[in-house]
Amino acid sequence: MLINQATIHSVFVTLKAVFNKAFAEAPSTWQKIAMKVPAPSGEVDYAWLSNFPKMREWIGDKTIKALEAFGYTIKARDFEATVSVKRKHIERDQLGIYQPQAQNAGMAAREFPDELVYEAVNGSFTKKCYDGQYYCDTDHPVGTEGNVSSVSNKGTMVLSNATRALADASIGVALTAMHEFKDDEGRNLNIRPNVLLVPPALHITAKCLANDEKLADDTPNPYRGMFEVVMDGRLSSSTAWFLLDTTRPVKPFIYQETKKPHFVSQVNPEADDVFMRGEYKFGCEAEAEAGYGFWQLCYGSTGDA
Repeated sequence: MLINQATIHSVFVTLKAVFNKAFAEAPSTWQKIAMKVPAPSGEVDYAWLSNFPKMREWIGDKTIKALEAFGYTIKARDFEATVSVKRKHIERDQLGIYQPQAQNAGMAAREFPDELVYEAVNGSFTKKCYDGQYYCDTDHPVGTEGNVSSVSNKGTMVLSNATRALADASIGVALTAMHEFKDDEGRNLNIRPNVLLVPPALHITAKCLANDEKLADDTPNPYRGMFEVVMDGRLSSSTAWFLLDTTRPVKPFIYQETKKPHFVSQVNPEADDVFMRGEYKFGCEAEAEAGYGFWQLCYGSTGDA
């Protein structure tokens, strides 16, 4: 193949098309549990999360709820994936070896938000959210000055469908806890848990709880139809599980995007890489980060009790 600017352009147009097709077809689940927040500056202050708004009767002056000074900020990180293309492979018309790499790059770009969001999920018991506590913790402060109590959105029970008692002690406790969450003024938040997030090891148990008419001990299953099961292999713990409310505009987790994953290429034949090593390059770049929304929208259990 004759190497000139038109040839190089055509090669990378083809690779970009392969990349985009793989990107469009790759599976992704992060949208089920996280909200997307555009962040052109690369940094967003989520102090507003300290205010879970509810309507109140308007008597006299309006009550203005100030943002607490928790200082929860999410800063974007830069990411890339790069593949080199040998000039000799273009000359010999051997570009077929790069199509799978372009496909893999496209899939990786599509799954990139999942990687960040599930990294945040995996840190739920060890990373802090807007109130300065771990996202899933036993002592979130709730209330006004002089009347603050500690509220838990963390458990330790194993997820189980073996008996009614074990199901009640796991998913039942989580549902009750979330239904009882209140705001700083003591009003019920009307949390509506609708997603059960689990690792592969708990997938069958979760599906049985969500869909089967009876539990494993042949007793009626009161939890049937209450939630959708989302399973993802990127969850690092084989025992931890999470009950989530994803019915609101603000989701339990945040995917903050400054620069969406996109195809990039270096096709200048005068570039140093081409002259010194006979290599062109293509790949993907992105700038983003993930974090935590309202802790009240999540109940997490380590499953190690």
